[in-house]
Amino acid sequence: MRILIVNKGLIPVKLYGGTERVIWYLGKELAKLGHKVTYLVKAGSVCDFGSVIPIDESKDILEQIPEEIDLVHFNFTPENLKKIEKPYLITIHGNSNDDRKYDQNSVFVSQNHASRYGSDSFVYNGLDWSDYQKPDWSVQREYFHFLGKAAWRVKNVKGAIDVIKQTKSERLNVLGGQRFNFNMGLRLTFSSRVNFFGMVGGAEKDKLINGSKGLLFPVRWHEPFGLAIIESLYYGCPVFGTPYGSLPEIVNQDVGLLSDKLGDLVDAINGVNAYSRKLCHKYTVEMFNSKKMALSYLEKYERILSKEKLNDRRPQIVKIQAEKFLNWE
Repeated sequence: MRILIVNKGLIPVKLYGGTERVIWYLGKELAKLGHKVTYLVKAGSVCDFGSVIPIDESKDILEQIPEEIDLVHFNFTPENLKKIEKPYLITIHGNSNDDRKYDQNSVFVSQNHASRYGSDSFVYNGLDWSDYQKPDWSVQREYFHFLGKAAWRVKNVKGAIDVIKQTKSERLNVLGGQRFNFNMGLRLTFSSRVNFFGMVGGAEKDKLINGSKGLLFPVRWHEPFGLAIIESLYYGCPVFGTPYGSLPEIVNQDVGLLSDKLGDLVDAINGVNAYSRKLCHKYTVEMFNSKKMALSYLEKYERILSKEKLNDRRPQIVKIQAEKFLNWE
């Protein structure tokens, strides 16, 4: 099959870029399975297992689809979609909170993500764990970590800091933010027990996660998936977060605890040694790998090529969320 993967970002990703990381590993697995992969992505992108076509921003994206392509996999909803002549699929990576209708060939990234739009069409994200440094089980774990774009208030870095401050002596490393962010006001803490590392990636990020006791992830929105969760589990870090979005699907009682109450997370991290690091690692490697993701997408590609729609009707949000932030107390 000749597959075109379309996204507006740059590949390969170096630091932050969850969608770019996912589509890179999807294409890599599809190529291993014998399919011809082409990316239509931001100029400057390179790929050693497939072809790259730089997006021409002056042209309609649909006009840039090569004639020989069998199926187009969009990672955003393009304009003028009614004009497309090729079979296509659209992965919805984020949340919307309005009454827009998505295309019938939309795929979401978790069961909860899909159900919130009246759909049952989803594929879990997966990563190629061979690209990650192997966990070093001999490393002394000396802190907890937060991993995410801390400037997004829904990610609730303040909540993670508050959890740490309620413990006797635990420390927190924030991966993905700075101590000062004037869009959010001063970061509310000058605690010597909280360190900020900015947008880290690659070996530096792997090393920092590998030295952590666990991930603090008290998000205040419905997380569509959460690559931070599975990356942390890979390095043997149990997850302590809120029960929103995909988290209850990914974080079972063997690999973490979920609650919207600060005190519950404080108690949980105080008992972090009750969790098996090797079980966390084994679980995520088996459940959230890129081959499993690619095979799931291939099944949906085949349905589309057979002229089947992935959804009986156009997905649309079931309930518009009135509150800006989900409960955290």
